[in-house]
Amino acid sequence: MQPIKVYADRRSQPSRAVIIFCRVNQIDFEEVTVDLFKAQHLTPEFRKVNPMGQVPAIVDGRFKLFESHAILRYLASVFPGVADHWYPADLFTRAKIESILDWHHSNLRRGAATLVMHTALAPFLGLTPSPEAAKQAEKLLERSLRMIESVWLKGDTKFLLGSPQPSIADLSLVCEIMQLEILGDDVRDRFLGAHEKIRTWVDNVKKATSPHFEEAHELLFQVKARMQNKAANQGSGPTTKLKIASKL
Repeated sequence: MQPIKVYADRRSQPSRAVIIFCRVNQIDFEEVTVDLFKAQHLTPEFRKVNPMGQVPAIVDGRFKLFESHAILRYLASVFPGVADHWYPADLFTRAKIESILDWHHSNLRRGAATLVMHTALAPFLGLTPSPEAAKQAEKLLERSLRMIESVWLKGDTKFLLGSPQPSIADLSLVCEIMQLEILGDDVRDRFLGAHEKIRTWVDNVKKATSPHFEEAHELLFQVKARMQNKAANQGSGPTTKLKIASKL
């Protein structure tokens, strides 16, 4: 059986979730890097894999699939070695996980990704940040973090829904929260400092998926360091910043 192909950019939070899941569950795969900063996701070749032009995407034989949540569901269902806690056979528990994943896209992801884009990433991509978009995203992010704690991390639970082990929802949401590292330590702590349950839960997911979690996030921390160094150079103009971003 040939390994599946995973098309990903590790700077992308859903890409990291899929890669970590494959590593943890010993799913044989070939990682195909699609460099977002070089617009490789917009090439005709990649659009044959995913016509939406987004990562991650997978190819399993003749079967192609995109959207990270759909990919995680597929991998958890098709590969027999995947532990049940990732995507439980119990339909009631599975439905609860599905509800979190659906909520994720229009809440936590929209808040975190939009905030990161309009504060940290836009200047380095030669784009014009929108302070209003960043302001609205910040409110949505704060509301989402409160929702996670009050609805799915009640009591002393280690993982979402009171589970003793992580699900694909835990992995997907924690990878999203990790994107806040791009904003720098002070800003990250401003959002997460008051959310002890969130911080403990993130640590629990890291431990449950170690060392693969750390390995998949190495590039993110490299980008963080480079962006901080370049931001300190006040003489850089938009053109220079765009060139910098293409090398991240």
